[in-house]
Amino acid sequence: MIPWVTVETLVPSAMSVATIGGDQRDFASVRRVLQRVLKRTPALYDSLTTHSVIEALHATRCDGKALDLEVPTTTGPHVLQTRPVLGPTDEVHAVQLWIGPAGVPVEPPRAVGAVWDLDTQVIRQPSAVTALRGISVEEYVPTMSIAELFQRTAVFDRHGEVLDLLYNPGRDDKLQFDLDLAPVAGRPAGRWRLTVRAREQGAWMLIEDVSSASPLRLWPTLEQVGLREAHRRAGTHLAVIQLEHTSISHWLTDSAPWIRWEYLYRPVDVFHPQDRERIAAVQGLLATGVATEVTVRTLSYSGSYVPTTIRLYPYPGFSRSQLVLGEVLLADSVGYLSAGSAGPAQPESSTRLGYDEHLSRHRVDHPDYGRAS
Repeated sequence: MIPWVTVETLVPSAMSVATIGGDQRDFASVRRVLQRVLKRTPALYDSLTTHSVIEALHATRCDGKALDLEVPTTTGPHVLQTRPVLGPTDEVHAVQLWIGPAGVPVEPPRAVGAVWDLDTQVIRQPSAVTALRGISVEEYVPTMSIAELFQRTAVFDRHGEVLDLLYNPGRDDKLQFDLDLAPVAGRPAGRWRLTVRAREQGAWMLIEDVSSASPLRLWPTLEQVGLREAHRRAGTHLAVIQLEHTSISHWLTDSAPWIRWEYLYRPVDVFHPQDRERIAAVQGLLATGVATEVTVRTLSYSGSYVPTTIRLYPYPGFSRSQLVLGEVLLADSVGYLSAGSAGPAQPESSTRLGYDEHLSRHRVDHPDYGRAS
């Protein structure tokens, strides 16, 4: 018997192994992996070929249907099973494979497909994602920003790599990483393994629940705890901001309590439409290594826009994306108006900017959700 093998099918031209029995395989060759696992089981090796197994994988990939094929062996009847992993539009993001004795029920690992849409800057996810540990049925919505995904994590340090792939991917870019999800009231801790491949105007994702594969890392280091507490006491709110697309990609500290940034249809709506060009316009100055400051209107939880000053600093490191560090401060409305700006504004009453009912319930159930990971 071989453990469940998850084969990602995120782009039409490729197929590779993401996970074997909970262990990360980082885009390993399907053919080589199958050759190794079949050799370890002589009875299967005599009855199956690598080619026949790959054909079964291709069949499930093409029609999105599960297969259960009988495999006679010298040690008794076996079965080859394939299970499609579907995304939000029912396309196949991966195929799970298992070969073992007939009559021995083995459930496949929980997994779903997701899609990063660069135009709207959201991750589109099917309702089946609630079967994974780390997200409850009550808090599920069809889309989620990358900042909301990062906010769920307990310990993670590969934000730059992920944002580079999502916002400025190179040819054939791909990435695999684990996210340890912090426990919240009503939601247990968990671990997700994300396998991502860049595609035109976005990326396709495979999300696997590997919570039981190894111990979870749920607690930050003493240094991280100390720095976060120092920022909290000082009232400092730091965010990673994507300049070109004018959105908040990640909170490095507690999120600013006057800014509504979660449960939005489009993360760009955190900034007033008339102010987004002003944020993008500082790109040239920051590229020279000079810090700058801009006052813009940000969306509040009441639905109005309020003046916020953002002190922008170049993003240290080697990120390809237009990422900057932003320290956000609540601005003086009187001073903002006297400077000739339009001041706070209220969206049209008929305009819904996000999942308001979920937001209301969410903030009551989890009042500390603004806490950074």
